[in-house]
Amino acid sequence: MSQFPVWLLILAALVIFALAVTAGFYLRKLQVQQRQQARQLEELEQAAEAQRQRVNDSVQIIARTLLDEGVGLTEASIRLRVLLDALQVGDSVREEFVVFYTVADKASHIPILKDWKALSRKQQFEFEKEMAKLEMEYRDFALDAARRILGRSF
Repeated sequence: MSQFPVWLLILAALVIFALAVTAGFYLRKLQVQQRQQARQLEELEQAAEAQRQRVNDSVQIIARTLLDEGVGLTEASIRLRVLLDALQVGDSVREEFVVFYTVADKASHIPILKDWKALSRKQQFEFEKEMAKLEMEYRDFALDAARRILGRSF
């Protein structure tokens, strides 16, 4: 039987050692990246939860302001619809607070902000009459819905 050269065994051992060190290096690098990703994901989740809480707080403030008559029903409805949609509430919540969606939809053609300011005083008056009619029609439903919003988190 022929004897296997010792230098070949040493070379094979060195190659195996080099491959093991390289595998260990990349395994460590992978673990570090996974920890960083987990930390980033946790930070994103915390930021999302903080944002959700801010939006929930805004919903509470608008509902309270509507009940205190500090804001008109039309404006409150538009704002609440946007905020509830931003919270991605379910269909049951949309149905429960359908009054805000209804008023917002019926007032969606009314200009806002710069577009409102660009209207003539006569045009503004016509839209204000329309909003007043809407607010009289849905006032009781909206106030009841605003009371049900208070203290809730969506």
